[in-house]
Amino acid sequence: MSMNKVVLKVELYDEKIKKKAMKAISCLRGVESVSVDMEEQKLTLIGNIDPVNAVGKMRKLCYTEILSVGPAKEEKKEPEKEQIKKNDQNENSGDIVKLCEAYYRNQMRQPPYYYCTCVEENPNGCVIC
Repeated sequence: MSMNKVVLKVELYDEKIKKKAMKAISCLRGVESVSVDMEEQKLTLIGNIDPVNAVGKMRKLCYTEILSVGPAKEEKKEPEKEQIKKNDQNENSGDIVKLCEAYYRNQMRQPPYYYCTCVEENPNGCVIC
């Protein structure tokens, strides 16, 4: 997929809602960058994202409309710098994966809950017998 630029019109009326919106949108898969313009009430997303998912996530917080969806403008950089950055990111992502594996491996698990049920042949039977 190519990089998309999605511009949403949102009704963010204070900093608290802005923080919630930034947190909700940044957790979506494929989001590269998020910017908010409080004066014009616009939220700009760049990355490999689905605009419908982004709007669905934002509508839980405030009123949201899609203003535009289009390809992101890619700046032409020197290929050597891009390759160096990609190699650094690949190395860093490997470290993060190792840390996550160690974290999940060392989590304390709750022991299974065992229970015993008594089944009598005759529930109305004599207690003495």
